[in-house]
Amino acid sequence: MKIKTTFLSFRTTTPVILAWFIMAMIFILPVISSAQQTNSEDHELREIQNITAPVKVDGTVLFYVRGITSFPAEKRAETISLRIIKAAKDHAISADSGKIIPGDDMLMIYIGDAFIMNVYESDAKIESVSQSTVAQVNLAKTQQAIKSYRNERSSPVMVQKVLYAAGAAVILTVTLLLLFWILKRLNIGLRNRIRSRIESMEDKSFRLIRSVHLWRAIRVVFRLFKIALILVIVAVFLQYILGLFPHTRSIAAYSLELILSPIISLGNAFINFLPSLAFLILIYLVTRYLLRLMKLFFTGIHEGAMKLQNFDAEWAMPTYKITRLIVIIFALVIAYPYIPGSETSAFKGISVFLGVLLSLGSSSFISNLIAGYSMTYRAAFKKGDLIQVGDQLGFVEEQKILVTRLRSVKNEEISIPNSLLLNSNIMNYSTRAKDLGLILHTSVGIGYETPWRQVDAMLKLAADRTEGLLKEPPPFVLKKSLGDFAVDYEINAYCNDASKMRHYYNLLHQNILDIFNENDVQIMTPAYEGDPETPKVVPKDQWFKPLSTEG
Repeated sequence: MKIKTTFLSFRTTTPVILAWFIMAMIFILPVISSAQQTNSEDHELREIQNITAPVKVDGTVLFYVRGITSFPAEKRAETISLRIIKAAKDHAISADSGKIIPGDDMLMIYIGDAFIMNVYESDAKIESVSQSTVAQVNLAKTQQAIKSYRNERSSPVMVQKVLYAAGAAVILTVTLLLLFWILKRLNIGLRNRIRSRIESMEDKSFRLIRSVHLWRAIRVVFRLFKIALILVIVAVFLQYILGLFPHTRSIAAYSLELILSPIISLGNAFINFLPSLAFLILIYLVTRYLLRLMKLFFTGIHEGAMKLQNFDAEWAMPTYKITRLIVIIFALVIAYPYIPGSETSAFKGISVFLGVLLSLGSSSFISNLIAGYSMTYRAAFKKGDLIQVGDQLGFVEEQKILVTRLRSVKNEEISIPNSLLLNSNIMNYSTRAKDLGLILHTSVGIGYETPWRQVDAMLKLAADRTEGLLKEPPPFVLKKSLGDFAVDYEINAYCNDASKMRHYYNLLHQNILDIFNENDVQIMTPAYEGDPETPKVVPKDQWFKPLSTEG
């Protein structure tokens, strides 16, 4: 039992001990590191790297040093900077008491008794000079840095810089007040000068362009310009103030680098992009003028100025659209490697994502697109033709890539997807009407007691009386079937205007009814079971019987 209790106590205290150990290392290691940074030893540089780092004091670069894998150049430069600052803070050390002590394969630089750094042969390779020359230059720059460090922190200099800062603050205040006054006057002058022009522009555009909207846009642009100008002036002022004092000079250098670095990067990127930009402009110009030549060529075919064998004029513009798309895609493929960022993973990822979205969400779009061009080259119909698709009858009003619009005989608009047209039977009434004539036909059932020759003559006479039907070729009658109670006759007559087909049918039916009534012949359609007592005809004296006026 005692052993178990001891074991549980050990398990409980172990994490606590581990936590205290980690916390101790966190606080002790920086102290040890700081002590190592200012000792009199400098790591021997045997594994030379090409990476260098600047030694800085108060944001000013003194010289550059190299590093090794175990002691990087940044760490070495920081250590040397700390030693110089430590020596500068100790006023007991004279800045002019610098000396160079030779070592085994190095030269050691001291300021008084304070060790600063070792100079190795690899350090001399940076400037391609001798090791002793590098040591002399580094010693001189170190002494000058110590003097500047002490001078800039002296009371007279600090008072002077405070006065400079106060003067700069006064100048900033006066500048901002003057700027506000100038911008206010400029805003008033701009309003008086431009408002009348904006209002006249509104009148000329028939109020499609609103003066209120234009003036609001101008004010937004003016306000953005005002804010940008103020920010630039304040940034310059802060940069100057921070650069006056050694304690904030590094902040000033960092902020300046923060502002200039993106601008410099953009400038360098733009300069490097200039050859690719020239190539992209060349591709654009070649593609543009090639498309113009293609459009001129296909427009000539479409308007009849040029003719190609076995190539209809209606195919010209759809073919131009297809070839234009091919040329644009080919130009984009050539230009793709020269587009900025085209090689990045983000650009490729977005391209793949858009491609997947297009493939998943545009299946019907692609099918209608392909069907639209297929219908064009099938030449099944053209604009103005009277066609029938399924149970839809109408005139072709518009044929687009994705959809075809019809106008029904009742003046209704019918939109039919091209994919449906591609898979449907299309009956075109207009294609052969003008050349060979469209045959209009209608059927009547006549009893066996009426001679078929008489029925033929009456039907042909009805067709001859119908205005709009052609005399040549002459109409003809077919006996379609011999039914149980009647013979099924079909009159066929030609017309050359399919758009008036329904009107012709109406006139033909009227004439058939009149002629059969005139000759006392009963139309027995659909059928009958026995002869009625009274013939089913309308006497001629009752053809124009007035309508009843009783309510």
